[in-house]
Amino acid sequence: MTWWCVTITEPWTWSPRAYPGIWISVLLLAIPYAVAMLRRSGPNPRARHHATLYGLGVAVYWLATDWPIGTLGAGYLASVHMFQFVLYGMIAVPLMMLGTPEWMARRVLERLRLYRVAKVLAKPLVAGVLFNTILLLTHAPMTVDAFRSNQFGSFALDAAWVVGGLILWTPMISPLEELRAKGYFPKMVYIFLAGQVIPMIPGGFLTFSDFPLYSTYELAPRTFALTARHDQQLAGVIMKLGGMPIVWSTMAVLMFRWGQSEGHIETKESQARRKAARAKAAAAAAEKPVAHNS
Repeated sequence: MTWWCVTITEPWTWSPRAYPGIWISVLLLAIPYAVAMLRRSGPNPRARHHATLYGLGVAVYWLATDWPIGTLGAGYLASVHMFQFVLYGMIAVPLMMLGTPEWMARRVLERLRLYRVAKVLAKPLVAGVLFNTILLLTHAPMTVDAFRSNQFGSFALDAAWVVGGLILWTPMISPLEELRAKGYFPKMVYIFLAGQVIPMIPGGFLTFSDFPLYSTYELAPRTFALTARHDQQLAGVIMKLGGMPIVWSTMAVLMFRWGQSEGHIETKESQARRKAARAKAAAAAAEKPVAHNS
C-alpha cells in the first residue's frame, strides 16, 4: 500500500490512486480544529467565518497533496512539483492561519512549548531567511532526487513546504498580534522581498538552464507532451511568478489599510482642531460682554 505520493516509473494514466496517509493528514488538520471550535465558540458568525477560511485552506492542502496533483508532482512533472509549493505556501497555509482564532493559536503554542520559538521566527529578517532557505533546500536537485524516491522523503518535502509557509506568513497574519510585524510599510517590504524578489533567483536558474537539473523528472515518462527541459522552464516560471498574485494582492490590501489609517488620523486631528477653534471662539465671545460692562 502506498500511503503518500511518491515517484513511480509507470506511464501516467488518469486512473485514481489511493493514498491513505494523505487522508489521515487531512483529518488530523480538520477534526481537532472542528472539535475545539464547537467546544469554545459554538455556531456564531465569527466562528463560522474562521471555520470557512480554515476549511478552504485544508481543502487546498488536500488538493495539492493528493492524486492527481500530488502524484504528478512526486514523479512526473517538475512544473507540478513547483505548483504544489505555491499552493502550500501561498494559499493553503495563509488561509488556515487566517481561520485560526487567537485563543486556539495561543493554546497550541503553549501546549507544544513553542511560543518562544515562534517569537524568534516571527522576526521578519529571520522569517525571510528561513523561508527562502527552505525554498532553496527543498528544490535543490540532490534533495528532490533523493527525497522524491521514497514515501517518507516525499512526505518530508510536503511538510517542509507547510512549515515554510507558516514561517513566511507569521510576521504578516499571525493570529497572535504580538507576533505580527509592526507598521504597514515594513510588512510590504518584507513580503515583497521574501515572497517575490528572492524566489526569482533560483527560478531564473531553472528557467534559463540549458539542461534538465532533476533526474527524477528528466527520466520520468513524458506527460502532456512536455519535454524535460520545457517542463523545467515552466517550473522556473512558476517559482518566479506563481506567488505574484498573492504577494501583490497582499501589498495592495496593506496599502489600502495604510491609507485608511492615515485618513483616520487626519480626521481625528481635524476634529481636534475644529473643537479647539470652537472653544477659542466661545471663550472670545464670553469675554466681550465683560469688557463692555467695565
